[in-house]
Amino acid sequence: MITIRKAYPEEWETLANFQMKMALETENISLDLYILSQGVKQVFAQPASGFYLVAQLNDQIVGSLMVTYEWSDWRNRQIYWIQSVYIIPEYRRRGIYRSLYNHVVSLAKQSDDVGGIRLYVDRTNTNAQQVYSKLGMNGDHYQVFEWMK
Repeated sequence: MITIRKAYPEEWETLANFQMKMALETENISLDLYILSQGVKQVFAQPASGFYLVAQLNDQIVGSLMVTYEWSDWRNRQIYWIQSVYIIPEYRRRGIYRSLYNHVVSLAKQSDDVGGIRLYVDRTNTNAQQVYSKLGMNGDHYQVFEWMK
């Protein structure tokens, strides 16, 4: 049985390793492990920046995601942004992401301060796009532009 829970600070190394693998797999980017590790630790040190959820099967963490916040003046509420999604390959297509996503939806529904959920996905990651569509999300409304330093 899959258990979804908030990640513990001492699990930062697992989360950082997941992100290293995800970046390489989905965007062919090799992240700097030191910078990434500090970034993961920062989420735990500064809860206002977000939180991690993990999917645990027996005693093993098999997937995770991060939720960050965006203020929406249109809705006068926070928007949850799902980021940094990773499921160990041999555990994919078993409903683990669905369980993580449903947990985020449940948290959003329980809070009057949350007005919705968003995520972004690399244009070439068609498998993930299909999963998100099956869960009722759509990517038709916005296109994300970015400037990164």
